[in-house]
Amino acid sequence: MTDPLALDPVLPLTERSALPFNDEQLDHDERYRHFEEHVTGGGKVESTDWMPDEYRTAVLRFVEMHANSELMGVLPEREWIMRAPTLRRKLALTAKVQDEVGHAQLLYRVAEDLGKPREAMIQDLLAGKTKFHNVFHYPTKSWADIGIIAWLVDAAAIVAQQALRDSSYAPYARTMKKICWEESVHIMHGRDVVLTMATGTADQRASIQEALDRWWGPLMQMHGPRSDRAKDRDLHWRIKAKTSEELRQEFLGIYVPRIREIGLTLPDPDLALDPATGVWGYGEPDWNELRTVVTNHGPKSQERLDFRRANWDATQWVRDAILSAPRAAVA
Repeated sequence: MTDPLALDPVLPLTERSALPFNDEQLDHDERYRHFEEHVTGGGKVESTDWMPDEYRTAVLRFVEMHANSELMGVLPEREWIMRAPTLRRKLALTAKVQDEVGHAQLLYRVAEDLGKPREAMIQDLLAGKTKFHNVFHYPTKSWADIGIIAWLVDAAAIVAQQALRDSSYAPYARTMKKICWEESVHIMHGRDVVLTMATGTADQRASIQEALDRWWGPLMQMHGPRSDRAKDRDLHWRIKAKTSEELRQEFLGIYVPRIREIGLTLPDPDLALDPATGVWGYGEPDWNELRTVVTNHGPKSQERLDFRRANWDATQWVRDAILSAPRAAVA
């Protein structure tokens, strides 16, 4: 596994400590002012740097939800490992699931440095106190769903993740570079599944079209409702780089032509590109459904949380054995 610290140079400790907001002799307001100037001016923040509580909390919340989504995101796909149509597909899907769990572990590690223990994050997830992305609350009804998830759901995710490679929180930015490399492989795997079915038998083509019809609504909701850039604190702190609508427009601009190229039909009669502005128009996503789903009231929310709870309880003995204090040697 690539060490995320090796992906991008970081300031040595001597230079890091020289940043003005790290000066302990300054009062809070002065440190806050220097910190804000540094971040909004394009500077990076390391876990060892001083940071305002507002910034620390915002980064933690953002990274924790991302980690939760990676962990819960494997569940719709793991159900199909043993039902994959060929050995090659089984191996590819197994590798993808393994990658996603690895991403969750990397992200929980990033979040831990912000002050919240990993076990507390898992417990909050299992208790329904924290969220994970809407798309992972839905069922996978056929092998075609696996292709749509790996190609389009992962594509919508990587549009956001690529923008996070320049996050002001340096450990997150470095980790996103590794994650984006692996997600790009997942997208190619999904595209291959979709293309194989779209050019296969009539039943296969009908199956992939039906899966696309079901997943398009959640996909359009995935980046969230439109937001005011001027009021978005995550944008102000440069934790993220783009608004939800900017991400959605980028996804549509890249993938609508690719979907149509292979002869699939998008289930939105209002979807069209305005040639004068370059902006995609579309039917308004169901934001009430999004709010319902991400508060753990989706079709598969409780079943998947129950699975994680049972798995957490069943593996308690492993954590006890690994984390327990070493016994004194018997004389």
